Amino acid sequence: MKFEKIHNKGQARLFENDFLEALTKANPLVIWGMYIPILSYIIYLAATKYNYSTGTILLVFFAGMFFWSFFEYLAHRFLFHWIPKGKVATKIVYTMHGNHHHYPRDRQRLFMPPVPSLLIASILFSTFYLIMKSYAFMFFPGFLIGYLMYGTMHYAIHAWNPPFKWMKPLWRNHHLHHYKNEHQGFGVSSTIWDHVFGTMFDLKSEKEDKEKVNELMFEKKGQ
Repeated sequence: MKFEKIHNKGQARLFENDFLEALTKANPLVIWGMYIPILSYIIYLAATKYNYSTGTILLVFFAGMFFWSFFEYLAHRFLFHWIPKGKVATKIVYTMHGNHHHYPRDRQRLFMPPVPSLLIASILFSTFYLIMKSYAFMFFPGFLIGYLMYGTMHYAIHAWNPPFKWMKPLWRNHHLHHYKNEHQGFGVSSTIWDHVFGTMFDLKSEKEDKEKVNELMFEKKGQ
C-alpha cells in the first residue's frame, strides 16, 4: 500500500470504538509473558504424557522454528502485501500490516495483540494436531517461538542499530523494504527465503539513505 506521507509521529486509528482500538495494541513483554508458560506446558506434555525423548523434542521443535521462517515469508509477501480491491479488503490489509508502513514508529503494533493472537494460535495448534497428531506438542512451540523471535527482531530493527556486523544485512533488507520497494525484502527474522525466491535486495549496489532509515526508527526518549 502506497501512502502520500509516512508519519513519524502518532499511530493509525483502526477502530472508532475505544475498546476495540485498545485491543489492537500490544506490548512485546506481555506477549512473551503470555506464551512462555503455555508453550512450556505443551512441551512438558510432550515429554510426560507422550513420552518423547529429549532428542525428538528438540528436533521437532527446531523444525517448527524453521517452518515459521517460511510461513513468515509467505504471510508477509502474499497476505500482508496483498493488493486489495474494495473498501473492506483495503481495511483488512491496512489493519493487518498497512498501518505499520504508514506509521513505522508505532511500537505498539509490531506484535499481534493478545486476543486475536490467542485465537489464531488455537486454530494453528488445532491444524497442526490434525496433520501431525502428538508431534504438534513439539512442533507448535517451536513455531510460536519462531514468531516471538520474529516480533522481537522486528522491534529491534526499528529500535536500535544492529548489535553485530553480520546482522546489518538483515537490518538493511527491512529498511529498504520500507522506503525503497515494499515488494522486496519480505524476510524479517531471516533473509533465507528472500534469497531462495529472488526477492532479496542487492545490498552491494543499494546505498543506505540514513535520513530515511532514521524516519523508520523509534523515537528515543527526550526527542
